[in-house]
Amino acid sequence: MRLGYHVSTAQRMDLAFDRALALGCNTMQIFLSNPRGWEIKEISKEIKEAFLAKSESKRVSPVIAHMPYLPNLSSTNNSTYSKSIENLNKTLMLCSELNVEYLVTHLGSHLGKGSDIGINNVINAINKAEISDDVTLLLENTSGSKNSVGSTLEELVKIREGTEKKIGFCLDTCHLYAAGYDITKKEVLEEIDKKLGFKDVHIFHLNDSKFQLGSHLDRHENIGMGYIGREGFSKFFSYRKILDKPFIMETPQESKEELLLVKQLSGNH
Repeated sequence: MRLGYHVSTAQRMDLAFDRALALGCNTMQIFLSNPRGWEIKEISKEIKEAFLAKSESKRVSPVIAHMPYLPNLSSTNNSTYSKSIENLNKTLMLCSELNVEYLVTHLGSHLGKGSDIGINNVINAINKAEISDDVTLLLENTSGSKNSVGSTLEELVKIREGTEKKIGFCLDTCHLYAAGYDITKKEVLEEIDKKLGFKDVHIFHLNDSKFQLGSHLDRHENIGMGYIGREGFSKFFSYRKILDKPFIMETPQESKEELLLVKQLSGNH
């Protein structure tokens, strides 16, 4: 089972591998730049070489990057929108340089202009993106908070159908649950498979939810401690088609115990 956390790249980016291994991870997610800024700083040759050397060992694989928080690919503000596409392209280029296989992006907010406009903006941004063959751009579903794009399977399908580029999906369990998809039920997972196709779902963000089904609130909880719960995740993992995917946790407290719990719930201990 490929199981890991979103880990810190503080001090030196290559230290993320050491932090992941210390937690017992065999995959990980990282930010390649300041998650709360626009600027993407040059990475020194020394750090880049150290990162690539650790990556080549495949002890932590795949390595997944996540876009910063500020870019908004649905934005109806021209300045924010153009900066968002620029940031996406720079991050994609950095993924390619660092042999990072996947880049996860949020889809953003249409700022009250309507989901159709937001969806068209996302499609246009992806079509302008310079995606190389060695990096797969993954769209992350949202919890359905006000003005957000991509909380329904139908919206995600619309974006995939509208773009000329090869893209995939990263599904977040907390976001699905908050958006009203009860992932503890087999028929809901079958609906996701029918509409999106699990072949195009490359990564799962594995997070419990602090709020109830359909709350539209994006608040992560540690596995088994939220409304999905231990029993819910056991049922989720019983849908065997998903077990070959990498699972990344973005829970409030990282621990080896939580990794062990997930392995037990999935029958991989």
